[in-house]
Amino acid sequence: MTSAINHSGSGLGGMIGRSSQMLELFDLISCVAEEGESTVLVQGESGTGKELIARAIHENSPRKNSHFVPVNCAAIPDELLESELFGYVKGAFTGAQQSKIGRVQFADGGTLFLDEIGDMKPSLQAKLLRVLQEREVEQVGGVRPMKVDVRVIAATHQNLEKLVVDGQFREDLYYRLAVIPLHAPPLRERKEDIPVLIEKFIVQFSRRKSDKPTSIDPLAMRSLQGYLWPGNVRELENLIQRLVILNRGKCVTLKELPEKYRAEPIPEEDLPQSLPVEDLVQEIEASEPLELKAPAISPPVAEWTADGLDFNGLISDFEDKLILQALSRTGGNKKEAARLLNLKRTTLIEKIKKKNLPV
Repeated sequence: MTSAINHSGSGLGGMIGRSSQMLELFDLISCVAEEGESTVLVQGESGTGKELIARAIHENSPRKNSHFVPVNCAAIPDELLESELFGYVKGAFTGAQQSKIGRVQFADGGTLFLDEIGDMKPSLQAKLLRVLQEREVEQVGGVRPMKVDVRVIAATHQNLEKLVVDGQFREDLYYRLAVIPLHAPPLRERKEDIPVLIEKFIVQFSRRKSDKPTSIDPLAMRSLQGYLWPGNVRELENLIQRLVILNRGKCVTLKELPEKYRAEPIPEEDLPQSLPVEDLVQEIEASEPLELKAPAISPPVAEWTADGLDFNGLISDFEDKLILQALSRTGGNKKEAARLLNLKRTTLIEKIKKKNLPV
């Protein structure tokens, strides 16, 4: 299978970022997508893009030509969620005038995304466990189980391990879901991505209105990077949409930001420079690999003594420098660094661990 994933520094499946956290996440998504079978548990705060992660896994997997079926377990009342998930047979309850397949069956061959899985009641957790264990589903009122081939990706903002300890979530289901755990990092932990996200949203909302792109002045940008973003990327997107509508084609200054976003600016020397909007547009549309400049490495200088030199030590130090430079050029992406070094990814990771390199 040829993967459509491109995460050379711009984005993946609607997500965007150059921080080490996001590059590592893109790398994990690529591996998980190609495998195509194991259940995945995505944990992270609200607004961090958990559904985008699930969609990226599906769209770059062998299941991409079948349905991606999202279900928000917190948005559907408990009394309806069972029939929505598993379907029902005619006469199963008052009003069931004909049989109906559930979303699990509709996702057959594809991916079932269960958002806010922590809100699912225990009786449904038991039925979901059967889907994962036996690969079969039984409709409400039915007596004959039906086989299904579906990959389950679950997501939650809650701490499922704590819910297990508190008796609110089945331990066996938790371990069935968390075969591959992924973490969606909060925006406050990847402040270097904020300028790139802002520019992406400016382009997105300006194109809709056919306006000249709005811009953010440096002081306002630093203030936004100093804000903690409890609503994460979703909150940032909503803010930029508002700023574009109210400041069409103008430069937004600090005083034009809503008061709560006027945080204590981070010192400019501590922040990476943001790309101009035009450069970002070209980069995203062309999807060209990002070239990060790194200082050239000088060959090791041999210090000869009467006893000779420390050959192994010199070679080891030079190898360390090459690995660190490759990681610097790829923004911490180990897969891309391994490609630049013509090494297997597993070999590079083994060297990093063995040498205890600061990455």
